[in-house]
Amino acid sequence: MSIRAIRGATQVSANTPEAIAEGVKELMSAILKANSLTPAQVISVFFTSTKDLDAAFPAAACRDIGFSTVPLIGSVEVDVPGALDKTIRAMIHCESDLSAAEIAHIYLHGAASLRRDIAQ
Repeated sequence: MSIRAIRGATQVSANTPEAIAEGVKELMSAILKANSLTPAQVISVFFTSTKDLDAAFPAAACRDIGFSTVPLIGSVEVDVPGALDKTIRAMIHCESDLSAAEIAHIYLHGAASLRRDIAQ
């Protein structure tokens, strides 16, 4: 088993607690499924969100889907002019039997445009 980092992002529909929670839950569930992981294999998750998303903490929604004992932290993404709005990014550190080349990085909705080179 190796330690791997998995990237992901999603663009949410609105700056509401509900939209942020729905986006985080969808993203994290997709990452877990694509990489055959459970929250027990996750070491930590680092979230960033664009400055226009301040209605809720992304980590709070993650706790609702089995990450209550996983260290979670969030930050504001760099505010680059013209960057995609309403975007939540995640970097997950986990234990996995997958090789680095086999890891599935997940980009959902408008965020799929961010990393077409690695998005699944």
